[in-house]
Amino acid sequence: MFDSHAFYKKRLASHMKELGRYTRYIFNGHIAFALFFFIAAVAYYYQAWLQQLPENFPTAAIIGIAFGLVVSYSPVRTLLQEPDLVFLIPAEEKMKPYFRNSIIYSFVIQLYLILLVAAALGPLYTASFPEREGNPYLLTIIILLIFKVANLLANWWMYRIRDRNHRRLEIFVRMVMNVLVFYFMIAGEMLGACIVTILFAALFLYDYVLAAKQAGVVWDLLLEKDQNSMQTFYRIANMFSDVPHIKTRVRKRQWLVSLVTRNIPFEKRHTFDYLYRITFVRSGDYVGMYVRLIIIGGLFIYLIPNIWVKLLFVILFLYMSSFQMMTLYQHHRTIMWLDIYPIEKTDRQQSLVKLIFQLTILQTVLFACIFIIMQEYAGFLFAMIVGVSFTYLFVNGYVKRKLI
Repeated sequence: MFDSHAFYKKRLASHMKELGRYTRYIFNGHIAFALFFFIAAVAYYYQAWLQQLPENFPTAAIIGIAFGLVVSYSPVRTLLQEPDLVFLIPAEEKMKPYFRNSIIYSFVIQLYLILLVAAALGPLYTASFPEREGNPYLLTIIILLIFKVANLLANWWMYRIRDRNHRRLEIFVRMVMNVLVFYFMIAGEMLGACIVTILFAALFLYDYVLAAKQAGVVWDLLLEKDQNSMQTFYRIANMFSDVPHIKTRVRKRQWLVSLVTRNIPFEKRHTFDYLYRITFVRSGDYVGMYVRLIIIGGLFIYLIPNIWVKLLFVILFLYMSSFQMMTLYQHHRTIMWLDIYPIEKTDRQQSLVKLIFQLTILQTVLFACIFIIMQEYAGFLFAMIVGVSFTYLFVNGYVKRKLI
């Protein structure tokens, strides 16, 4: 007798073991220190900014959008694997406890994001609406949890629909409704919130009726969604440790490839100069992460008023970029043909060190230019000195030592 509940417990235990194996590498001492500094600095300046909050600040819109997006992002983690498409489809009628547990597990693991966003926006709500009595924000959080459950169920029902355009349209409409409900609630317009809630309930019932008419869940879609989630986690973990399960995504980006490789000499010792540069550009991980860190770091440098804290953020984001670029060295570890190249190992290491140094220097220049935009010319000079000094010491010290 097949017990899907017991089967789910075994699958969940294996999944948690897999997550724990790589999570301890992600939150190592370096990242823990960087996160602690980052959170402490943001909390300090966030509190200082709230004391000078403008009266016409769009608090309702910001909280409404944040809450709406949080509840709309409600994927169901089924923990399915490729062999399940062969062995479990015949037992689909007995899989109801398994899928019920999947929905519960998905809700539990997504609670942290809800509570994090709610806690972060709580001081903004209190500072914007000090005149409101009772605990209306607490009531909003309770409604937020209810909408989270409803969105999880709606997403699960949509997994019975194979038409991708239909699913995308339904998710978009539901997301707009989520944003409007919480916008009206925060703004104190309860009539508008009630009207949108009724429309949301109608869409919710429509999803249920539509799903009930389907023959069953779309197993390949469930597997695709779950594998995409795991690959996202593996790509993050791969920045800190070797992950053999990762499936590398490759993009053409021909114009960018030609830009970064045009000046590389056609010589044997520059082979890995070429390889690492096109890997950085064409891989789906590195260039996106590099650009995101520049944008996020630039925003913090622009918004934080204290010049010395700005410089600390320059160092922090330079460290995060260069540390995560070190995984380029292991990116092609499964390709045995690279081992037979007649190239010295020192040349290979030097190619990566040079690339990381160049990327970090470019990042330093971009961060320093933000000081020029703000007309803080002394800050520009300090940022260049601090950034170049840190880059030289970190790359030629820590990075070189780790690659040996």
